[in-house]
Amino acid sequence: MPKTPAPLYEQIRQLIVAALAAGEWRPGDALPSEPALAERFGASTGTVRRALDELAAENLVERRQGSGTFVATHAAPRQQFRFLRLVADDEAGGFTRELLGCRRLRATAEIARALGLRTSEPIIEVRRLLHRRGRPVVLDELWLPERHFEGLTAEVIEGHPGALYALFEARFGVHMVRAQEKLRAVAATPEAARLLCVPEGEPLLSVERLAFTYGDRPVELRRGLYHTDADHYRNDLN
Repeated sequence: MPKTPAPLYEQIRQLIVAALAAGEWRPGDALPSEPALAERFGASTGTVRRALDELAAENLVERRQGSGTFVATHAAPRQQFRFLRLVADDEAGGFTRELLGCRRLRATAEIARALGLRTSEPIIEVRRLLHRRGRPVVLDELWLPERHFEGLTAEVIEGHPGALYALFEARFGVHMVRAQEKLRAVAATPEAARLLCVPEGEPLLSVERLAFTYGDRPVELRRGLYHTDADHYRNDLN
């Protein structure tokens, strides 16, 4: 049985995503107006508008009243911690960051499988602590394919004042568009206990995140240990 063609708005959505993946418009850039896109794709402005609405729902673009449509960016204040769902019980502010290390490694079989790499392919490991209220609440470890992040060093990270994902966009052209997470309860190991300033064996929330760029390509594996005595994990379900 022949495959039914996708609706025109979906075809346009896919073409815009392909243009984003090719770097035609970078994070933070304004997209052409709806009439201009309609002319480009040979469609009505209503069809283009629906395609853009779908992209906005996926957080790939941002609609700004009176200004137009812009490529979503993690540099925007409300997007900086979009994938970090740890919320303070007392509504305290954001995090400060402490870099523990950045080094080049060879991918283990587990990391290679998650990132679609060959075992022993070069990767970059970043370890850091996130602090809130002057104390550590998240121990983060993340692994990145070196081929996408060549030149990432501790000095580069320390020299960037914003969010890590904003650095990835600006310097390496890698935009994280979605993520999958696995959560489980674990007991603090001696090292985690020391870094998070908690007793050994303290209950922690382990969050494993696999982040994807355009085309559903995995480009980051991250494992975070969250201390939740004064914070909680929140996920808004629609």
